[in-house]
Amino acid sequence: MKDFISDLKQLIKVRLSFTVVFSASIAFLVGSRAQGDINWLNWAILTIGGLLVTGSANGFNEIIERDLDKLMKRTADRPLPSGRMTSGQALVLSLLMGLIGTLLLVRLNFLTGVLSVFSILMYAFFYTPLKQKSPIAVFVGAFPGALPPLIGYFAAFKEPFIDEIPLILFGIQFVWQFPHFWSIAWVLDEDYKRAGFRLLPTTRKDTISAFMVFLSAALLIPVSLLPTWYGFAGYTLAVVSLLAGLVFAYFALQLFLKRDLASARKVMFTSFFILPLMQLVLLFDFIKI
Repeated sequence: MKDFISDLKQLIKVRLSFTVVFSASIAFLVGSRAQGDINWLNWAILTIGGLLVTGSANGFNEIIERDLDKLMKRTADRPLPSGRMTSGQALVLSLLMGLIGTLLLVRLNFLTGVLSVFSILMYAFFYTPLKQKSPIAVFVGAFPGALPPLIGYFAAFKEPFIDEIPLILFGIQFVWQFPHFWSIAWVLDEDYKRAGFRLLPTTRKDTISAFMVFLSAALLIPVSLLPTWYGFAGYTLAVVSLLAGLVFAYFALQLFLKRDLASARKVMFTSFFILPLMQLVLLFDFIKI
């Protein structure tokens, strides 16, 4: 049982799944504050359902890439390429997680359930195959990757509606993904090449790719200030976002100037912290409009 749980955690990429669920959970609490009431039972349903849906998408991703994972040092020990789990077992687990997770999210409202299914399909069956074909995969993958705050926000309402708040939450996470994934692709370039993944803007660690990392990191600064501009966050968020964004952009500028692995690692590790930091500050600095 211990080995099965360990393999399941690798199949669903548990750390990535919890990061995604964290984003959705924070957005749910923001949405709850926007309407003036927090339903903790619904928050728990969102958290469990979101974890299952994300795990399902990651499971499908590993099934599709099982042969490619054998070629990369970073992924060779995953349950499918190592042979500890069969594709059939992974498929059953992924289908069950996707079905149960979607049913849970549909209980909150229909739109939340539909978006969860859309995120699975986009991530597993559009983004995943594109990784070997074109750098546009990062752009395509940014859409399902930015859906968690949208799903979480809408989950807070019985009858969700679209206004500037969920769209801006989506936009911040959408823009963040470009420097995040491009810096990861830079750091893991040698491993990615073994599987034929083409994720850097030019498919190479060159000046243009480095400039795109810097440009996207710099673009995150004005986008992260939109909550304050539109009046649903205070100046605390603006100050934190500006300072964190400047640090992030500085590391990205260093990557552009030096084009070295150390600079790429700084961008990558900073990207891990900047998004949850801004989301947490937004939660506590939220202003109901």
